[in-house]
Order: sequence, then structure tokens, then C-alpha cells
Amino acid sequence: MLFATSCQSQTASPAAEAQPSEEKALPILSGATRIDEYVPLLEGKQVALLVNQTAVVGDLHLVDTLVSLGVKIKRIFAPEHGFRGAADAGEHVKDSVDARTGVRIISLYGNKKKPSKEDLAGIDVFIFDIQDVGVRYYTFISSLHYLMEACAENNIPLIILDRPNPNGMYVDGPVLKKEFQSFVGVDAIPVVHGLTVAEYAYMVNDEHWLRDSLQCDFQVVPCTNYDHSRTYELPIKPSPNLPNSLAIALYPSLGFFEGANVSVGRGTDYPFQIIGSPNTKFAGAYTFTPQPKPGAKTPPFLNKECYGYNLKLADNQFNRPESSEFGRFTFEYVITMYNHYTDKADFFLKNNFFDKLCGTDAIRKMIIAGKTEAEIRASYQAELAAYKAMRKKYLIYKDFE
Repeated sequence: MLFATSCQSQTASPAAEAQPSEEKALPILSGATRIDEYVPLLEGKQVALLVNQTAVVGDLHLVDTLVSLGVKIKRIFAPEHGFRGAADAGEHVKDSVDARTGVRIISLYGNKKKPSKEDLAGIDVFIFDIQDVGVRYYTFISSLHYLMEACAENNIPLIILDRPNPNGMYVDGPVLKKEFQSFVGVDAIPVVHGLTVAEYAYMVNDEHWLRDSLQCDFQVVPCTNYDHSRTYELPIKPSPNLPNSLAIALYPSLGFFEGANVSVGRGTDYPFQIIGSPNTKFAGAYTFTPQPKPGAKTPPFLNKECYGYNLKLADNQFNRPESSEFGRFTFEYVITMYNHYTDKADFFLKNNFFDKLCGTDAIRKMIIAGKTEAEIRASYQAELAAYKAMRKKYLIYKDFE
């Protein structure tokens, strides 16, 4: 093996906890910025990367940085939204060629989710560098899972350049049940998993979640000055419809509407900051009409007036003391919109995508049965507690509690 893969052998949690408190004021630096840590490992190697527009070193894309340093990049692999991050959510991403470097780009979103043996021919080492947002159904960690599996199958070492988790200061939501596995939920983790991509990779490996309990040979280049109690302002949009910190904070709760007949503002200036539907006229007074936008060419309810709530407003219905902390995970948005929906039989999409996003069908059934958020949250606490205990084993950075 070129690299060690044990979490404990790579980074010890006590060392992270021993960092002086004044370091918390220092700027957070991603693993990609620590060039001296990983570029020597690439010398004389044929390199592949799984990256998107968030893989930057300063103002320069990681690909361009490595090329300027003489690294031989043989192939680029692209996740959902593509190499430059412009494709719509769920849009088929095609293979192409990077105009700047001439390197072939292979899509891992669409018909193919995992690099094939042919794709990896001649590759000596693989690099993963993508900004995640800490949510199970955000598909970049699914791409990482399948990349780890492909690297393990083909004996290719992997380098993970870690980045902070902007939702990494808490853990919440139902834990995925095996029968609801899909590309929006590959592993048995909760909706808000509280891990960086590197911490997640340690969990995947050591919990033997790869096919046939394969082990991926990988090395992590960790972030500097990060811990799970710190907030992190992303320098680049992680995807077209997560434009700011509010959208990223609301995404764990609003993402469920992708499995319902409710708009989350795609096709407006405020995606994942507003919610509404043509079929919720008795909801909030706020209205909006989705139009074609970059990253939302054909948004749900195109040219139709939607009635709902503007969550950007300080006095929106959900920002009240008895609610869950605003910006943290909650089912209140889904429950409220369901209660206001004119034809409840039509609220959830018929393809059961809501259940895949939840990782279980229990949440949908409880909403239909009129259960409160408190009752719904109580239903998954035992599984969540077990996950939280397991998570502790894989932390690279000081925890939030």
C-alpha cells in the first residue's frame, strides 16, 4: 500500500483538541492549499481528479494549479452539475474535453456513477477535491463512495483534499435504511451527518461499506484551523442553486421538497430560501413565479405563481422561539406546506423520491397521519444516537460538543 487508511494512524483527535484556543480566530484553509503536502506524491505519476468548480487553490482551479507545477493530469472526472458546476440538478452531464488543458473529462453523473476499469487505465494516483455541504442527499459524497470503491478494485491510491463542512456543527435527521439506498443516499448516515468528506471516507472504509468490504488505500490532507464548532463561509457556490450561507443552512430541511409538488425557489433569485406551490393558496402571503435561470433551465412550476413563504425575512412564520433553531434541521416546513396543500393526495411525488431523500418511508407516513414534528423527531432518536457514537471514532477535527 502507498498510503495508510486508518483514521487513528492519520490524525489523532486529541491532537486536534490540543490546538490553542486562539487558533480559532485564524482563517480556515482547505487541504488543497497545502500544496507541499501532496504535490511531492504526484511526481512522475499519471494523475486523475474528481473535481468541480469548488476545487480551487486561492483564485486558481486545482487542475490549473497542478498543470502549472508540472503534474501530469491524465483524466478529469466530473460529478453532478459538471466540471464547471453549471448543469441543473439531475441534468445528464456528458463526457467532454477541458478547453484550457485539453484533458479528457469523464462524467460520473448520468448513466455512469463509478469509474470503470477502462477509465482508470494508466492512472497511478487519484485526487478528490469537492466542497460538500454535509447533507446525505447532496450527491458528492455518493460520488466519493463509488470512487473509493473503484480505486480499491483497481489498486489505485487516493488522495482526499479535505474542506470544511458548512453544516458540520450539528448532526440530525433520520438514518438511512438499507432498503432506501440510492444515489441520494448510499450509506447508513443521517440527513445532516456532521462530517467532512475525509471523515466520511474514514467511516466508509472502516465500517466496511464498500462492496465486498473492500478497503480503499487513501491519504488525507486535512484543513488547517478548522473544527466542528466553527462556521464557514464558502468562497464559491457549491452548486448553482446554493448561492449563499442561508441557502446552505436551509438545504437539509428544504431538500425534501424535491420529492414533493413544492418549489424551493429554483428559477428565482432566491433558491432554497423561499418555498411555495400553485396548490398552497392558503399558505403564506408571499408569492413568486419561477422563470428559466442559469442552473434552473426548466424549474418546477415554470411561469406559474406559487404561494408560500420567504425564509429570508426575519419575521417569517418559522423564525419563532418555539420552533427548532432557525437554519437548523426541521420538518416544520414540510409539515406546514402539506397542511396547506389543497389536494394532499398529490403532495408527494408518485416516484417515492421523498422516501429516498428521507432514507425511510416512515416520515412520509407520519406526516400523512398528522404527527407533530416532535413526534416525528422522537421516532428516529435511537438510530441517531447510535450514529453519533460511531461518528466520534472518525473525527479528524475537534467536535462541536
